[in-house]
Amino acid sequence: MSGGQASGLKRFVLWDYPRASWQYDVMVALILAFIFLTPREWFRDQPKASSMVMLPAQNGAQVYWIEPELLTGIPEAERRSKAEQMIHQRHGKRLRLHHLETIFDAEQDIKGFMAYMRP
Repeated sequence: MSGGQASGLKRFVLWDYPRASWQYDVMVALILAFIFLTPREWFRDQPKASSMVMLPAQNGAQVYWIEPELLTGIPEAERRSKAEQMIHQRHGKRLRLHHLETIFDAEQDIKGFMAYMRP
């Protein structure tokens, strides 16, 4: 690499161009193109689902999936009332909690909660 190319590369990497010069504008255009044209899948950046989701109804009960972060810090005796309260606040429906099931993975870590609600 010649001295001029090394100097140009060094100035590019260190952003050593005055504002409003054509080199500065090209660098900004490259950065913006990278931001807006890079596919989301390259970085595995997918939108996260809501922390509480209503699932298809089963046997007349409305079923809600609740992420573990919402209930794990709460004592087990109070989880039912807290889950019912959160569902009422989030969805505005006056339902009664019929059953709260804790879902575990293979290592017995809590993956979430299933709340079965009835009118």
